[in-house]
Amino acid sequence: MTMNRTCILKGRHVAMMSLAWSLKMASSDSAPTAEPVGPEQGDAYDKKCIFCKIVNREVDTELLHRDEEISCFRDIRPGAPHHYLIVPTKHVGNCKSLRKEHIPLVEKLVETGKDILQKNNVTDLSEVRFGFHWPPFHSVVHLHLHVLAPVSQMGFMSRLIFRPGSYWFITAEQLLQRLTSMD
Repeated sequence: MTMNRTCILKGRHVAMMSLAWSLKMASSDSAPTAEPVGPEQGDAYDKKCIFCKIVNREVDTELLHRDEEISCFRDIRPGAPHHYLIVPTKHVGNCKSLRKEHIPLVEKLVETGKDILQKNNVTDLSEVRFGFHWPPFHSVVHLHLHVLAPVSQMGFMSRLIFRPGSYWFITAEQLLQRLTSMD
């Protein structure tokens, strides 16, 4: 089924349809979903993954943080004045592929995000959104936490794209609850 982008709908319906079409196109161009990476798989690197290339300095992108576990850089299409991507330094698939043993990794992603915000003088955490796009609504199949602040300065489309409780975006807190409840 093809989507007619010049549909008669107006306002929010057009924005939502356009967003869904854009996300569908982005996810269809990406590599197949990566297998979950656990501690047993060690030095995981996907040579087709742009985030793996960024954290390994194969792409000219400023790294705001990098250690053995976590790396951070700015989003190329910021949805807020402060929009950072916090990623595992080693390739990990996506948030849907995580298991209970990944809880410490997700917690460290969030803590690193808070540290980066503090270094950039963002101290009001009630004005911060931490979350992940739920597959297939992501463009890069490498686990990445979006850190956006201040939420009050996000535009209409950013509020839609990074909307908690939607089918396509899950907060870090929701993901941690999901992982905690796994057997």
